[in-house]
This record gives sequence, C-alpha cells and structure tokens, in this order.
Amino acid sequence: MQTIYGIRFSKIGKIYHFDASPIPDLKVGEHVIVETTRGRQIGEVIQHIPDPVTPPEGQWKPIERRASAADLVLRQSWQQKQLEATINCRARSAELQLAIKIVSSEYSFDGSRLTFMLSTENDEKDEKVELKSLRKDMQKIYSETQVEMRQIGPRDVAKMLGGMGACGLEARCCSKFLTEFSPISIKMAKEQGISLTPSEITGMCGRLRCCLIYEYEQYVAARKELPKRNKRVVSPEGEGKVIDIFPMRNAILVELTPKNPQDRPLWKEFHRDLLEPWDELEALRRKAESPCDKHEGGDCNCGKKQEPAPSPTPEPTPEPKLNRKNDSKQRPGKNRNARN
Repeated sequence: MQTIYGIRFSKIGKIYHFDASPIPDLKVGEHVIVETTRGRQIGEVIQHIPDPVTPPEGQWKPIERRASAADLVLRQSWQQKQLEATINCRARSAELQLAIKIVSSEYSFDGSRLTFMLSTENDEKDEKVELKSLRKDMQKIYSETQVEMRQIGPRDVAKMLGGMGACGLEARCCSKFLTEFSPISIKMAKEQGISLTPSEITGMCGRLRCCLIYEYEQYVAARKELPKRNKRVVSPEGEGKVIDIFPMRNAILVELTPKNPQDRPLWKEFHRDLLEPWDELEALRRKAESPCDKHEGGDCNCGKKQEPAPSPTPEPTPEPKLNRKNDSKQRPGKNRNARN
C-alpha cells in the first residue's frame, strides 16, 4: 500500500504529493529530497494524505531519501549566491534592451540548475529570440550550472516580491498564506455590492483582488433567502418596496408608502424575519375571499361561503316522430274515398 505525503518547496508554496513507501517511518516536519521537473529539490513534509486522488500520470513520484544536515547546509550556501545571479542577469538584460523584468533566481539544492524568474507583457517572436540570447549569455557566465528561463504571471511576481497589501495589511495575502491562486471574476464584486472602480477591486499585481472570493459563497447563499430589489413587502409599519439588501446582517432597506400622498417616502431598515412578501400575502387574501369549491351537497363546514352550484341546463324536447304509414292515409289525394 502506498503512503502519500504532501511536500512543499517554499515557505508559502503549492503542496505536491509524493510516494513515501521507500521511507515508511517518515514524519511531518522532516526534509526530503525528491526529483521534480526542475531537478532535484529539497522539500518539507507538510501533511499526510490518507485518501489521495490518483494523478493523471497514473502514479506518484517516489521520495528518494531524507535530507541530511550536509544537504541543508549545501542548499543554504547556494541560496546566498542567488542575489548575485539575479543582479548579473538584470544587467545583461538591460544591455540587450529587453522589455522584461528579472524577478528572482533560484538554485537547486546542489547547484546543478539555475532558474531565472522573469515577467513580460509581450510575447513577440523577436523577443523570444532575445530571451534565447540572454540565456546563452548567462550560460557562459555560469558554465557549471544548467541555466533556464521561466516566465511567471503578475500574481506570482507580487507573491515573490511581497510588500504591503492594498487593504493596509503589512503583508499581501499571496505572500502570507495563499498557496494557490483561484480564478476571480467581476461577478464576485457585483454580488457583494463592491464598487467597480478599478482602484477598489484591483490589487498591487494589476489583477482583480484575491480577497473577492473570500466571502463570495456566503453572499450568494444569503441573497437566495432575501427578497430582490424593487419587490413589494409588508413590514410592521406598512407596505413598502425593497430599495437595498445587506446580506451579511440579514437586513433590508425598505421604502415605506406614506399615508399622505403629499409626504415623502420614508426609508427604513428591517430584519429579514420582520418582513413578509406582498405577493404571497395577496395571493392568500384572494384565496381566503374566494368561495369554497371543495365541498358539495351542502356539507361545507370550513366557514367559508360555499360557491353556488351552476344551474342545470334543460334538456332539449325531442321532436315527435311521424308514422309514415298512417300519415299517408290521412293526406288528401291519397284517400280513394275522396274522389266520390
């Protein structure tokens, strides 16, 4: 039976699943060495997966071994050289006049692979050629290491750079606790009644804020139990129209109908439990005033007025049938005695 563990390679990074069958006594918090698409990496064991989902490839990659103290020291020594590699790559990119931004660089734990993280807005063919030229130049500088260029999105750039969030938190959500980015749409802002001004819904990365999805499901569930705008409702102070709703506190803003037509309408907030839909009450009132149509024969005991039974339609009187034999004898001209 396979034992699957979740492993993370950065402090706030995505969790990947690996097979820990070669190491049966593995514990959460230990560091292990695994083979990834970006070379051999040291990762931290985060959690045990009791019922894992089968991957598309059909099997999980195995964990090679536990990371020793020498492996951790070796990784730390290569991490200290990452800043220097980033500065050199930025300088060479400026010489080539590339419209790209070198965000950071990352060494594998044994220094066998060096990856540069970059962001760009254009994906033109001539720019791709220049990226190849940049990679070749960096490969000459770091000849003992395999150099790679990896393009990342604006959200990943904001996650790596960190900084204060647009809401005022000392750290952005993406660099503080978000391990994966969820798809965000403008519909989420509309459901929560948030202003659609770009500065209000756009994060530091230039994309829609990740926090728009935090309370989206709660707003959708709450709105299903509240009346919609412009609906007629009956409040303790009279009939009115729904002006606005506040899903998080189950409150509704109602425009009350004034008793005097010359007075201005009054807006007042009510809790959801104090309001009743006007159309349902109107339907019940009409049903209560309608005559009873469920009882027949005068046995109605529901207290409602019995609906009068329709008067029977009179049956048509059948026409008398003529006897042709007797009728022919009585006709004049057919009687032989009439000639005499």
